[in-house]
Amino acid sequence: MPEARELIDLAYDDLSRLGEAEAAVHATIAALDRGELRVAEKVEGEWVVHEWVKRAIILYFRLAPLEVSSAGPFEYHDRIPTKRGLDRAGVRVVPPGTVRYGAFCEPGVVVMPGYVNIGARVGAGTMIDTWATVGSCAQVGRHVHISGGVGIGGVLEPPSARPVIIEDGAFIGSRCILVEGVLIEEGAVLGANTVVTSSTPVVDVTGREAIEYRGRVPARAVVVPGSRPKKFPAGTYDLPCALIIGERSASTDRKTSLNEALRVFGVQA
Repeated sequence: MPEARELIDLAYDDLSRLGEAEAAVHATIAALDRGELRVAEKVEGEWVVHEWVKRAIILYFRLAPLEVSSAGPFEYHDRIPTKRGLDRAGVRVVPPGTVRYGAFCEPGVVVMPGYVNIGARVGAGTMIDTWATVGSCAQVGRHVHISGGVGIGGVLEPPSARPVIIEDGAFIGSRCILVEGVLIEEGAVLGANTVVTSSTPVVDVTGREAIEYRGRVPARAVVVPGSRPKKFPAGTYDLPCALIIGERSASTDRKTSLNEALRVFGVQA
């Protein structure tokens, strides 16, 4: 969509030209909703962010009017409607779960009473469990389990910033928090209450010497919450970190591997 991209970029830098870009913005959001565009995608092994698509989402909030809508006894007053055609798309959404217009779910996705925001993409066979939130522009892979109460933060601005990305086959335990564009690589297992931000130390403690990562969890890593001491003028205090305590087996299928990880390493789901 080269013409749409040019118009959106011009309007984002100069809001007086928003009227010229209105049709392009609506077409971009519609393409996101159909899954024809996405905010970020993996190209030759690296995640690439399509900044102009995020700009279109930001402009859409300026263009969309506030409207009243209802779902059974529930009333809403918002700029963005909920997604339509879930039955045709093969997506199951359990009341009062919500998928917002401009998000895309592949067939086989199940959304319990959780929330999927605009710009997000959820892969086939993924479960979004009760009170889990998939923030704006987050990219969730196929056959991922997002457990109850997980908070996946939205990353809309700046448009160049990477969204939270969870690759295929990952398992995210209850009440985990993933924000600030972190990358959870394929097949990783995060135990309950694990917090990963762009600055959280993710420390591999399985070898003779610790190996530290920031902003990402390596593929097939089994991770639990941890802490480590840090000296301050007022004394020494423990600060949170995440600990890699093992590796999920690549030789077994996804379900067996997950059960093994939870049992052998004592990870709570």
